[in-house]
Amino acid sequence: MHLQRRNRILRQSPAIRSLVAETILSPNDFIVPLFIDEGTNIKTEIASMPGYYRMSLDNTVKEVKELWAMGLKSVLLFIKCKDELKDNKGTEALNPQGLMQRSVRAIKEACPDMLVMTDVALDPFSSYGHDGIVEGSEIVNDATVEVLAQMSVSHAAAGADFVAPSDMMDGRIAAIRAALEENNFTKTGIMSYSAKYASCFYGPFRDALDSAPGFGDKKTYQMDYANRTEAIKETLMDVQEGADIVMVKPALAYLDIIREVKNSVDVPVSAYNISGEYAMIKAAAKMGWLNEEKAILETLTAIKRSGADLIATYFAKDAVRLIS
Repeated sequence: MHLQRRNRILRQSPAIRSLVAETILSPNDFIVPLFIDEGTNIKTEIASMPGYYRMSLDNTVKEVKELWAMGLKSVLLFIKCKDELKDNKGTEALNPQGLMQRSVRAIKEACPDMLVMTDVALDPFSSYGHDGIVEGSEIVNDATVEVLAQMSVSHAAAGADFVAPSDMMDGRIAAIRAALEENNFTKTGIMSYSAKYASCFYGPFRDALDSAPGFGDKKTYQMDYANRTEAIKETLMDVQEGADIVMVKPALAYLDIIREVKNSVDVPVSAYNISGEYAMIKAAAKMGWLNEEKAILETLTAIKRSGADLIATYFAKDAVRLIS
């Protein structure tokens, strides 16, 4: 048998496969989500996210220093608001001495070069658990956007490098960009959750922050998972309104969307490898149904291969250890 081309030649050894690999993971690819709680010396494992923790600020600072030492350069902050501070207007979200604002300042003081991104949405602060202000049974758009813009300015004033609006309200990127400009925060970036789908895979995250909606669901503002063209429309609008980075969330069931977004924009594309995706691998590995380490690397490589320049993932530390 005489063949002009034998494709298996480029697969015959680990050295050759590494040499010709088209997609390479590095610590620079990852954004590390961190869940922060009030108190001191708290490190509470999240039941539905085994091996991942909600930590008090003192332990969070220690974690950030460890991440930096490992070569991880970006964190995305989420805070757990006390129930007694929650209301329908997100009042605590604007508190200059709130947990998010204190966390940003503490992290930047302890590790000045760490890139700090902050979640901008009302669900952690809402007595209804929704991403916006509730009137009757409606999550209202424009009043919510006003609060999100103020919230972004508050985070920027605390020292955030990027604000990351995850709410999916219409027009919030333009409003946030205008508010940052008006307040002279011209160096603060916006990483927009541009194509955020209403997904059942968010469950463990809501356990982490006690932010499940108190009524109904989030389908009037998060996207229908049946839709593809809508994701491109949403993303292009966010770029036009001033987003510096755009995000697709979730990741694994939306690899086609990540690729289409990547092909449509000229800004970096991020993807969020979310809590349910993390939990599935952890659960299957615990049952002995798959190799956890191999599943982590294959999953993250697939997300990057699909077009993601950045990946927010709970596997960041594991991945760095595996690729080192």
